[in-house]
Amino acid sequence: MNKIKDAFNNKKAFIPFITGGDPSVEITKELILAMQEAGADLIEIGIPFSDPIAEGPVIQEADERALAAGCTTDKLMDMVESIKDQLKIPVVFMTYINPIFVYGTERFMKRAAECGICGVIVPDVPYEEKEDLAGACKKYDVELVSLITPTSHERIQMIAKEAEGFLYCVSSLGVTGVRKEITTNIGEMIDKVREVTDIPCAVGFGISTPEQAKEMAAFSDGAIVGSAIVRIVAEHGTDCVPYVKEYVKKMKAAVAEA
Repeated sequence: MNKIKDAFNNKKAFIPFITGGDPSVEITKELILAMQEAGADLIEIGIPFSDPIAEGPVIQEADERALAAGCTTDKLMDMVESIKDQLKIPVVFMTYINPIFVYGTERFMKRAAECGICGVIVPDVPYEEKEDLAGACKKYDVELVSLITPTSHERIQMIAKEAEGFLYCVSSLGVTGVRKEITTNIGEMIDKVREVTDIPCAVGFGISTPEQAKEMAAFSDGAIVGSAIVRIVAEHGTDCVPYVKEYVKKMKAAVAEA
């Protein structure tokens, strides 16, 4: 099975995010395969949730559309399992603790592992409270991806020491969304991480242009883009696949130049 760090082997990784089930589970499946073909190194699938506190309006609206269209965690897992044999890159779920608890933590991780999911990102679980989740992840070999933010300061190294897969470096305070410029000193955050571990660091929140992706990848091991892709999906609906594919191709080329 592809482990997450394979995405970073001797290269800068481009990591696209899409909201599962927007506009439909079938289109999500097509998007995953198209983004893989376009050069994505790892894919994040958001499990739609009614209260996604880390997300800005673009992804919140996508969650609402996906839920209205009948998307459920089980339907997403079944879909990922149906293309498991076609996946050559790692795929991770991004979700919140509530949907995992409701599903059953152990049942969720077991099922995710069966589908070929390599890891989970759960932004609303603080480092200090990750034990229950970490135990279930370990049992089923699903890596729990940690986040560090510009306000983590002295906690950066504590979080980095125990991080698995890759470290998600949040570039901006506030919620996800496209930003004109990214002012956080990412290099400084990553220097702190490098003092304690060589785990890959990918930067997300706010990246939308090839220039931004290249700039962030220059400091780190990769760039994560969500809202800009989710916006393309919103704009084109069921016809979005070729547009997303083209965008991912451009972003991957920019990251590769970093």
